[in-house]
Amino acid sequence: MMPTLVDCIGQTFILSYKENTEQLASFLSIAGCQVEVLRQIHRSEYTHYSRSYLCLLNHRKAWERALLSDKPTLIVEADFVPVAPFAQLPPPFDPADPQLGIAWLYTCAAQIYNITDQGYAEGYSTAMVAYVVTQQSAWQLIELAESVQTNPGPETYTPWDSGIEYYLRDRNFHNYVPWRNYGEHGGIPNPEHRQNNLSTTHRADVLYGPLAFQPPYGDSLKERAYGRVKGIGRLLLNKYLRAPVLSGAAHPGRLLRFALSRQLTLRL
Repeated sequence: MMPTLVDCIGQTFILSYKENTEQLASFLSIAGCQVEVLRQIHRSEYTHYSRSYLCLLNHRKAWERALLSDKPTLIVEADFVPVAPFAQLPPPFDPADPQLGIAWLYTCAAQIYNITDQGYAEGYSTAMVAYVVTQQSAWQLIELAESVQTNPGPETYTPWDSGIEYYLRDRNFHNYVPWRNYGEHGGIPNPEHRQNNLSTTHRADVLYGPLAFQPPYGDSLKERAYGRVKGIGRLLLNKYLRAPVLSGAAHPGRLLRFALSRQLTLRL
């Protein structure tokens, strides 16, 4: 039998500040994850820190804990809403890959570069709503956090999550995106995104199944329709699978089948 995602990970961390995490933690625990909530404690020096940097600090705490596990570590933010069949889903990464860098369970602005012989998609994503890292890649991400602290510094907005794929790939890691999303980003827009001319809302384009519980954003039908339409639009506009990548691929048929098949569902 093929292993499930839960079989392939060790510890699971939920990153939170003041959010209620009981429902998420209970669901993931029942799914078989070894769950721990890492709650950020406010300090006086944080007053002038950007939200993006405070978020980075929370993720860094999880990366430091990932150094202690021989198995990959699952990290999710408090507003992640898993799909109901989460426990039965396969890993989005090759469990035998010694160069696993990061594997997203939830994608934003995703692109695919390659489909491996085993059928896994290597590619790009941003947003750190739900993902898997290893000891080795966690070391590299801690170094990235150190560089952000030095330049531009804690008080400046930094889209550090947008550069993680490039950062790890430049260090010979393989980064994976899922065939479909393992859950939804249920949170409200970050005001720093609007202030920096970035997309204010991101939702999963296509899910593996129905959500396990109601997202915090409320009107799920409207939000799910938004994510689905945007995802189909990115596919049609060659943003999910870019023309230069397809034309230069050793196996273009694999890329096309992966990109098209994931959207062949009526489910929002």
